[in-house]
Amino acid sequence: MNDPLGVVTPFEPAPGKPGTLVSLPALEKKGFGPVSRLPVSLRIVLESVTRNVDGKRVTEDDVRALAGWQPRGDRSREVPFVLARVLLQDFTGVPLLVDLAAMRAAVARLRKDPLAVEPVVPVDLVIDHSVQVDAFGSPDALRYNMDREMDRNLPRYEFLKWGTQAFQALRIVPPGVGICHQVNLEYLARGVLEKDGLSYPDSLVGTDSHTTMIAGLGVLGWGVGGIEAEAAMLGQPYYFAMPDVVGFHLVGALREGVTATDLVLRITEILRKTKVVGKFVEFFGEGAERLPVPERATISNMSPEFGATVGYFPFDAQSIRYLTQTGRPAALVAATEAYHRAQGLFGMPRPGQVDYTDVVELDLATVRPSVAGPKRPQDRIDLPALKEAFRDVFTRADATGYGKPLAELGQRWLFQDGDGKPVPGGGLQEPETAPDGERKNTSTLTEFEMMNNRPTPDPVRTAPRRLEDRDVEVGHGDVLIAAITSCTNTSNPSVMLAAGLLARKAVAKGLKIRPTVKTSLAPGSRVVTTYFQRTGLQKDLDALGFETVGYGCTTCIGNSGPLDARIEEVLNDHDVVAASVLSGNRNFEARVHQSVRANFLMSPPLVVAFAIAGRVDVDLDHEPLGKGADGKDVYLREIWPTLEEVEALREAAADPEEYRRNYADLAKDPRWNALPIRGGKVYDWNPESTYIQEPPYFTPFALGPGEPRDVTGARALAVFGDSVTTDHISPAGAIKPSSPAGLYLQSLGVGVGDFNTYGARRGNHHVMVRGTFANVRIKNLMVPGVEGGVTIHQPTGRRLPIHDAALEYARDGVPLCVIAGQEYGTGSSRDWAAKGPALLGIRFVVARSFERIHRSNLVGMGVLPCQLPEGVSAQTLGLDGSETYDLVGVSGALRPRQGARLVVHRKDGRREEVPLTVRIDTPIEVEYYRHGGIMPYVLRQIVSRA
Repeated sequence: MNDPLGVVTPFEPAPGKPGTLVSLPALEKKGFGPVSRLPVSLRIVLESVTRNVDGKRVTEDDVRALAGWQPRGDRSREVPFVLARVLLQDFTGVPLLVDLAAMRAAVARLRKDPLAVEPVVPVDLVIDHSVQVDAFGSPDALRYNMDREMDRNLPRYEFLKWGTQAFQALRIVPPGVGICHQVNLEYLARGVLEKDGLSYPDSLVGTDSHTTMIAGLGVLGWGVGGIEAEAAMLGQPYYFAMPDVVGFHLVGALREGVTATDLVLRITEILRKTKVVGKFVEFFGEGAERLPVPERATISNMSPEFGATVGYFPFDAQSIRYLTQTGRPAALVAATEAYHRAQGLFGMPRPGQVDYTDVVELDLATVRPSVAGPKRPQDRIDLPALKEAFRDVFTRADATGYGKPLAELGQRWLFQDGDGKPVPGGGLQEPETAPDGERKNTSTLTEFEMMNNRPTPDPVRTAPRRLEDRDVEVGHGDVLIAAITSCTNTSNPSVMLAAGLLARKAVAKGLKIRPTVKTSLAPGSRVVTTYFQRTGLQKDLDALGFETVGYGCTTCIGNSGPLDARIEEVLNDHDVVAASVLSGNRNFEARVHQSVRANFLMSPPLVVAFAIAGRVDVDLDHEPLGKGADGKDVYLREIWPTLEEVEALREAAADPEEYRRNYADLAKDPRWNALPIRGGKVYDWNPESTYIQEPPYFTPFALGPGEPRDVTGARALAVFGDSVTTDHISPAGAIKPSSPAGLYLQSLGVGVGDFNTYGARRGNHHVMVRGTFANVRIKNLMVPGVEGGVTIHQPTGRRLPIHDAALEYARDGVPLCVIAGQEYGTGSSRDWAAKGPALLGIRFVVARSFERIHRSNLVGMGVLPCQLPEGVSAQTLGLDGSETYDLVGVSGALRPRQGARLVVHRKDGRREEVPLTVRIDTPIEVEYYRHGGIMPYVLRQIVSRA
């Protein structure tokens, strides 16, 4: 290979097998900087920068700047990181593939070779976000949900099948295999890769925030938006500002009764307070060295929740052990270890060996059992304090509470008359049981079908139970959804086995779960089912109603499925604050279920415990879970599994042959294999499709970019407070019939029962733009006291859905903006949180601060993010949305983080200027913005070469 810096050295990935590597020790010897003192995560990036020096995209100056990184040095320089591969999940992968198809169509219209649009790095797309918990509580739930998934998503899956023959570098993992991050951890990650005899470390970006999970294995990777992933796929470096790196020193060991989930909730709490947004976090010390990879991956997974770009664990003996246990080829494991040792990258650093910007320390022995909620993952609560914390939040009439009088806490509603109307009081009836003690399945309809009044399918394939009228009783604090779900915990055998052991002890005591609790088990891979079956724990989980419902994100992504329609009626009509408990990483408002307002994150065994307790306003240290078969109280401490009990079963989860068997044939689903592949390298768009439409980004398309201009006469489409998440901005979850998206689909003849979800329709911009800012819990301060996606149209003063108001502004040629508070764009790396606003006509967003991924996504879609000075907000400025706004100082040549001014014109004629910082953070982002976004930029590069 080309070796402009003279640092390519011989390396044998296997004895007698010649090869080379780009040597970091050689780089240090040549005087580039104290490379061996750099954080390990930065050394991984440095290897990529050095390996890709070409004098154009990546220069020698880039290498010197990164090699000379200082713990508290200048952070204005950008780093061009060329990734080894890209990971996609289907919700974000479908619109990305739609964009690539649109690029090919645009190139073809320009009479150039459309095959010039082709990924230049390997791309894996795992279909894991589409399965929904319609069926539960039955052995047939898995098959039923997978069948429904295929039926609902057929147009999307046929489009993905087209992509497998259109793009050579694209590989698709079909439905029913597992969650993309767990599949990545168990199978896709390689440790070290080789091309033309040159070995280099595995690295990736993924179109999901929790791509960071792979950093628990020592593989550097993090989440980006789909538009950034497209650029990486097409050969562009991923540019990011030189980061601070916070060292997190772990000492000691976890105590008995404390799980990895408890640890990650504590770390999330600490690092949110430390303020690590946009920074790398690197774990080190003897406490980190003791943690097995699944525990590390649990922590790394939640990097977005603590706000960091990545939470990285250096590669060491635990990493080698995990690669071996998960069935990686022996030659690959040996080559990976040899590579990391040769580069000085092997082993967990000790204090003083590495230079960090700051150091945080945690004694693992101080971690206590915890949950987090009710609507943010960083709001950790000690388990015994949950009862009081729930009541405190529940009765507090402020921006974070619900403002309910305390007297209402004990109120309950029971369906007991023939009409199914809710009436006060009553006691809950137990479900019918068969003579052997097993629950009867008296279902004749699935819950989804009850909700949509559909005909009953074959009774053999119906899975969930149906509640009798007398069985329905709900009140404040009741657990209505209990889900063992998400990549965070289902990849970790210790907490999964603990959940099964707790279920076993609960069943032995005769404990039961109320029929109003929707229980589900969604393992992150089929390997989990294998070790549950081998240990006999699946039978115990089944007995409590935690049958397997699917292999995918399910509840954590909002695919919890419907509740009984009568329960939803009680929740909505009486404003009941019911709860969900889930082993996930996200609990933002309306994410889990639109009608369930309090959502708590916790470990899998605690999910089982709270499902049994049936409510969250309970102190499980002192109050019983329930009564056993003998009529005596049963306490959590009596059935909590010990570390010794968990470890005794852990060997069942570490069988290399089982992992090899599981991933030997990824395409086992005959329905996936039967999908037709409609040929053609340029996609034949179907104008009648309600799932896949050609987006308007390249129609028309100019061969040259424009120049930035000031914006005058803008109106605010919305004014928001703090912590507006991408769940609030981007369409997600169910599509309401009365929403603009629902009305649009109905106008096309789509029945309400066939709406599917916003996530499933991400390939259709007509649906997605109508769902932007349509979250039922979003609070636009222009409409005080109202939740939902509405605004006030100015100057008419009419209240309209946000999409309808945007259409009126567009007809009048009025540019739009958004005013927001702290942490704007927190949450998942949803590119539609930027695409939607861009298509609505929003030209700029003014916020007090931005979450990392969303800020870059806005730039990537040609929307200008601007930051208010410290202490200045919409509230301090007295903005109510009736003003007009000019954004001045951005015309012509932009530079990173330059100043600008927001000129506010008030209704009474007063004029006020507010200084802003333009949050274009790097020179390449200037180019992206100048081109109108990253996609036009990349397409122009492709066209110039085609």
